[in-house]
Amino acid sequence: MARDIDYGNLMHQAMRGLIKSVLQDVAENGLPGAHHFFITFDTGHPDAELADWLSDRYPSEMTVVMQHWYDNLDVGPEGFSITLNFGDAPEPLYIPYEAIKTFVDPSVEFGLRFENPEDEDLSEDEAQPSPAINTDHARETPEDAAKSDAQVVSLDSFRK
Repeated sequence: MARDIDYGNLMHQAMRGLIKSVLQDVAENGLPGAHHFFITFDTGHPDAELADWLSDRYPSEMTVVMQHWYDNLDVGPEGFSITLNFGDAPEPLYIPYEAIKTFVDPSVEFGLRFENPEDEDLSEDEAQPSPAINTDHARETPEDAAKSDAQVVSLDSFRK
């Protein structure tokens, strides 16, 4: 029986491990310098935990910003929990690594994008932009980050 090496899934695991390592360092030492993160995640993921009003407002995906104010960052083996500020209302979130769609640090023009087979079926005209939640009123928005020259790693070339 012939078997193939599943490079796409191996890359996803490695990229999620990178995010976990970065978040663990931030949990232990804080955000260094100008580093900050835009994290887009699937709010419908079965293990994602967020307030009902947030999941009602963002039923498919949400982008959060981790920059000036965040609290209770706890990095676990399958995901991380964090409290972020939404319109002066602190809200706890639990985000599984598998729910993350994009992870961007615009301060160093670095980004990761996790492609799903279902996403490939959408044409660019059908794809909807993610709503942005700016938890700390930063000047840069996720759309600004997407327009910059950030290096985004895509796994499409590894898929059959």
